[in-house]
Amino acid sequence: MTSSSPNLPGRLGDPTLTLATDPRLDPRLRAVLEEYGLSGWGEMAADSGDPSLEDILDGIAEAEAMSDALYAGIFASLPPVAGVSRRTEATGGVDGNEVRLYIHEPEGRTGVLPAILHTHGGGMVLMSARDPQYVRWRDELAASGLCVIGVEFRNAAGKLGNHPFPAGLNDCASATQWAYRNRDALGIGNLVISGESGGGNLCLATALKANREGWIEQIAGVYSCCPYISGTYDPPPPELVSAVENDLMGVAKLTQQWATAYDPGGANASNPLAWPYHATPDDLVGLPPHTVSVNELDNLRDEGLIYARKLMAAGVPTISRTVNGTHHGGDTEYWGALPHVCRATVRDIQGFAASLV
Repeated sequence: MTSSSPNLPGRLGDPTLTLATDPRLDPRLRAVLEEYGLSGWGEMAADSGDPSLEDILDGIAEAEAMSDALYAGIFASLPPVAGVSRRTEATGGVDGNEVRLYIHEPEGRTGVLPAILHTHGGGMVLMSARDPQYVRWRDELAASGLCVIGVEFRNAAGKLGNHPFPAGLNDCASATQWAYRNRDALGIGNLVISGESGGGNLCLATALKANREGWIEQIAGVYSCCPYISGTYDPPPPELVSAVENDLMGVAKLTQQWATAYDPGGANASNPLAWPYHATPDDLVGLPPHTVSVNELDNLRDEGLIYARKLMAAGVPTISRTVNGTHHGGDTEYWGALPHVCRATVRDIQGFAASLV
């Protein structure tokens, strides 16, 4: 890995590659990157030296503001999802806070439906369940025949911060237990926790927390997309080859900074409730079925695949899938460019939830 070769993928073969020039990338995603100038996203952190926590929090706020404007424009151009009703509920959190819940379900639904408790992305440090990309995701899942409950958990930074670990995890656990307690009123059967990126961390960590605390029977399954779970990115551990192969956007320093915001001081660097990658076999035994879905061109790809292998070794029924030609979140957010790819992941989540007994 110290020298490049044209026979190796990504930056292993050509250190000059950018995400936009990677030949593995779906051309329709390349067009999106070029249109919105996303191929260099993350470069703001590349030359930032050794910032203070205050600098990191300021940088996250800036990134969130940029993301809000970008997603508002992208999703405003999409037609609405038909046949979905929405309402809002709330429950009390264990820290004396309120946890808001966004419920999406098919209009005129009858009978019991599988449920998804959705933990949104954003590295546990930014973005909101109210953001258009997550409203759209819940709508699409609901239109497939699911009752979807979006969790407005506290972030470690940004507009819902600053609440470092374990605040967001506590809120996800509270929301899960609320959904289970209210399953008859909600008309739901199997309860699956699912999220992407930072939400992929939180859905895995919620299951680990439930297993540790003795209420794992409330969770029928876990479906984690592109999970952000190692907590070590600059430099990454040697087994995470994709962190080098796919570090095509200069995100290593950025993801490390977000990890610092989530756990200032690093006291939980090896705590699997903060970073599930570090779970031991004892943490994993007894968990319900899992699906871990990753993106081929994601720097986080291999931490998700390795976690799936750990689950399998611990006897947890596990499905592992890789969405080729896509970068981080390429199959959950890019409805305009890759609707068929996004719908394939929706179908897989729906089928997973419906299959559980």
